[in-house]
Amino acid sequence: MFPERRMRRMRRRIVQPLLRETELRKTDLIAPVFVDESINAPLSITSMPGQFRHPVDGVTGYCVRLWNAGIRAVILFGVPAAKDGEATEAYAADGVVQRAVRSIKERLPQMVVMTDVCACEYTDHGHCGIVGETADGPDLLNDPSLTLMAQIAVSHAESGADIVAPSCMLDGMVRSIREALDAAGYQDVPIMSYSSKFASALYGPFRDAADSGFSFGDRTTYQINPGNAREAVMESELDAAEGADILMVKPAGLYLDILTSIREFGLPVAAYQVSGEYAMIKAAAERGWLDERAVALESLTAIKRAGADLIITYFAEDAAGWLDEEQ
Repeated sequence: MFPERRMRRMRRRIVQPLLRETELRKTDLIAPVFVDESINAPLSITSMPGQFRHPVDGVTGYCVRLWNAGIRAVILFGVPAAKDGEATEAYAADGVVQRAVRSIKERLPQMVVMTDVCACEYTDHGHCGIVGETADGPDLLNDPSLTLMAQIAVSHAESGADIVAPSCMLDGMVRSIREALDAAGYQDVPIMSYSSKFASALYGPFRDAADSGFSFGDRTTYQINPGNAREAVMESELDAAEGADILMVKPAGLYLDILTSIREFGLPVAAYQVSGEYAMIKAAAERGWLDERAVALESLTAIKRAGADLIITYFAEDAAGWLDEEQ
């Protein structure tokens, strides 16, 4: 009797939980944390409602709160008190991220502390490394910046970082960092590479949060054009060959096709649900146009369904609570 295959049989409410193909878990989530060297109390980020810059002395308390919510990993972004053209504060032993890492690991030794390895927050020009003259005018210089990234990564490892995450999209960044970590005795520190990072228009709120806007040009000479899928896959393939332990796609939600392709390399894959993705959901929810909880959880589930093993998201703490409520 038509129809022979009745798909709705398996959608009975009592049966649905048994057949769910993709299950979002709290251990999938990584919370981004902004640490500001110049403040004494949490500072609200206007373009990212519910998110804050945290003082160095207070960041551990916030991480304890995340831990109690069930979040087991954070990724740190530093906002230094001083900037210069060479990003010297990025690898200072008493730098903002270095101090934060030591503080968090002392209080929460089981929390996985990841660190963003880049220079955009630490340079007075806002670019992700050393700049100089090129054939096309002033721009990021690739090879001199590799040395800087290696210094930053080693300083983070020395401070106790569990995983370092280079985000500058430089050619050869993974190999340079791997060699530097190994030479310094940190062979066991993994590299989570921002391996397929697009020159997206969705990063605006982050630049407010991390004070990382650039003073000239743009980042299209080192981040990927949003229309270039083959190039994005090749970037991750190269980073895998250089020794990356985890690959990343950034942003997440508009690039699920890239995420699925990167998963084919067999390495763990992270996806970054970026500030603009978060801000759009929050803004629509504030206007009553969307159900924040439902849309946030749907978006995170879609990212996992597409192939992400780890999801960096500003919804981490809220999502952990929502998942608890679903139990």
